[in-house]
Amino acid sequence: MEKTYTIAVIGGTGKAGQYLVRELIKQGYKIKMLVRNPEKFETYSPGIEIIQGNVRDAKSVYSLITGCSAVISTLGQTKEESPVFSVAARNIINAMNSLNVQRYLVVTGLTLDIPHDKKGFGTKFQSKMMKIFFPSIIADKQKEFEIISKSNLDWVVVRLPFIELTGSTGEIKISLTDCPGKKISSTDLANFLINQLTDKQFIRKAPFIAS
Repeated sequence: MEKTYTIAVIGGTGKAGQYLVRELIKQGYKIKMLVRNPEKFETYSPGIEIIQGNVRDAKSVYSLITGCSAVISTLGQTKEESPVFSVAARNIINAMNSLNVQRYLVVTGLTLDIPHDKKGFGTKFQSKMMKIFFPSIIADKQKEFEIISKSNLDWVVVRLPFIELTGSTGEIKISLTDCPGKKISSTDLANFLINQLTDKQFIRKAPFIAS
């Protein structure tokens, strides 16, 4: 994908999202970001266009994706919020279909279950704990995947362990069946997502990655 194209970013003000935004700008991409409170956004660049709105609002999402060539979501939420992921997926997919945008990249946790998985003890244990402490969020993340997987988009759902907020980079381990490590560098994650804008290897797949 040419770097003159514009990338729609959802969740760009979050901890992992901020690293993604910086790497996109560093690599020459233009960005449109959906932001609920623009006054709290501290990364300024002529390559960033801010769209004020909420991912739960279909009109805001449509406005965000208009003029973009791909969508990357690092959307997160707190336990206090009602689940947002499946609502976001529907709004994003509807807008992408209307605007003929095909590439959709999403991050999720290692709790996401897919039929061909062969999760080891460590991944299963972490998944069980997350389901105990955050049942509604985890259930909604599973619903999000079901919605995405039924779309006709060129989607990639990236499954993650603990995200380490760091500028350091290393070798990225990838698996389609089990999480290959305990953590992922936020910068490695950002670079992996950016690579998926042009790499076709994992289209319509849900790889685990770790540093």
